Amino acid sequence: MTEPERTAPATTEAAVAIRASKRFGAVAALTDAQLTVARGTVHALVGENGAGKSTLARVIYGLVRADGGTLRLGEPIDLARHDVAGAQRRGVGMVHQHGMLVPTLSLVDNAMLGHEPTRWGGRLDRAAARRALVAAGERLGQRLEPDALAGELTIGEQQRAELAIVAERATRLLILDEPTALLAPAEVDALFAMVRALAAAGGAIVLVTHKLDEVARVADEVTVVRGGRTVATWSARVPIADIARAVVGGDPPPPPARAPVPRPEAPIALAVRDLTATGPRGGGVRALSLEVAAGEVLGIAGVEGNGQRELALAIAGLTPVSAGTVAIAGVELTAATVAARRRAGLAVIPEDRHRHGLLDDASVADNLLLGRLDELRRGWRLDRPRLAALAARLVDEIDLRPRDPEARAGALSGGNQQKVVVGRELDRAGLRVVVAVHPTRGVDLAAAAGIHDRLRAAAASGVGVLLFGADLDELLALCHRVVVMHRGALAGTLAGPALAAADARTRLGAWMVGA
Repeated sequence: MTEPERTAPATTEAAVAIRASKRFGAVAALTDAQLTVARGTVHALVGENGAGKSTLARVIYGLVRADGGTLRLGEPIDLARHDVAGAQRRGVGMVHQHGMLVPTLSLVDNAMLGHEPTRWGGRLDRAAARRALVAAGERLGQRLEPDALAGELTIGEQQRAELAIVAERATRLLILDEPTALLAPAEVDALFAMVRALAAAGGAIVLVTHKLDEVARVADEVTVVRGGRTVATWSARVPIADIARAVVGGDPPPPPARAPVPRPEAPIALAVRDLTATGPRGGGVRALSLEVAAGEVLGIAGVEGNGQRELALAIAGLTPVSAGTVAIAGVELTAATVAARRRAGLAVIPEDRHRHGLLDDASVADNLLLGRLDELRRGWRLDRPRLAALAARLVDEIDLRPRDPEARAGALSGGNQQKVVVGRELDRAGLRVVVAVHPTRGVDLAAAAGIHDRLRAAAASGVGVLLFGADLDELLALCHRVVVMHRGALAGTLAGPALAAADARTRLGAWMVGA
């Protein structure tokens, strides 16, 4: 792992200083939360899901309007009138977790959107835009191809290109929202090298993250937000354990552990044979075969876009299969409906919970009971008391915040929304296979620990778990085997003692980039 070089801050001038409060209905998202970021520094902003860190970043960028407080971006700003356009005029930029590049446009066209350079006569000056894009990349040690379609680049290449584009305009402050969530280890190294280059040139960067190891790797300072309040600001050289305690308000949860090793004679819970499934823009899965035994946790690693999504969707019955078979507990279900797969014992924690896992406008209770109405009927009517009791039990078990079964699911924080999906999918009778796609992506330490516990308990009860993840440490700690997907096929496997070897991450990372 390459450590980005750190230099002393170019200046101690504050790029941004904010003190803000914000309520969403009855929920206080921010209460006098504070953040000051010096030029020439990388400042990590950490906290649990729902703690307020993303809200604070969005207030600075003008995406969310604060109810009160103060903001300085070189000069005092009226928070009541602050918006994205005003933030951009003052040199504030933001790179979002899932990226904002238009996949069907070239990099140069993406760079020009909203910032179209013109020449005499008002005509677009594409040549100037191309030169500016290439120069922006070179300043950060990146070679950018202006005519490359954004959608044909890897996720890491897209993220670095977007960083170069946004950084060119973010002359005062650059906000990075969970920038490494989709990246392989080598791509994280490249991204952090760019971030340190920006800081060395006098830039100010806010890194919104829940990965505390990233704080130690790349940040100069760290601010912890808990319950909407700023509880600590330290040098990033402070021990990670101290940061973790500040984040959760006590001792952090223990690291994840594996379920017991499945019996050698354990039956096969999930069998995929010679599966081929094509994605919407090509690629996908090519003649792939794998098995998951009852009680086994099999991890799937890989750079985003190498067939993981198509594999998960094909097993779930959400994308067509052009060849091969999928079987659960020995029953072939390749052409079966989603409902038939669920009846056969399949549970899915989807990558996109808003599209495939959650009804945003429905209540928490309604979401927790999706797919279970048949077991909650009394004749032709729903058994309302039983329904309410089941919802209340699940709300308590998943540690939902707020503990309100009637709360609108779309109003919850991302971590609490994920708790709803995980709690529903793992609390089903006759469960045989769980397909979990990035189940802890973007969730905080406590929520992730709860999800780990539930997956481990499922495996210990004899359920086969297929775990797709980008966090190699998580996969190495939870899984009995880890396989890497590259260009739609399996590129390598680690199992047994190899999972704990010192070079495990290095080997997985090499397979992920095709080395």
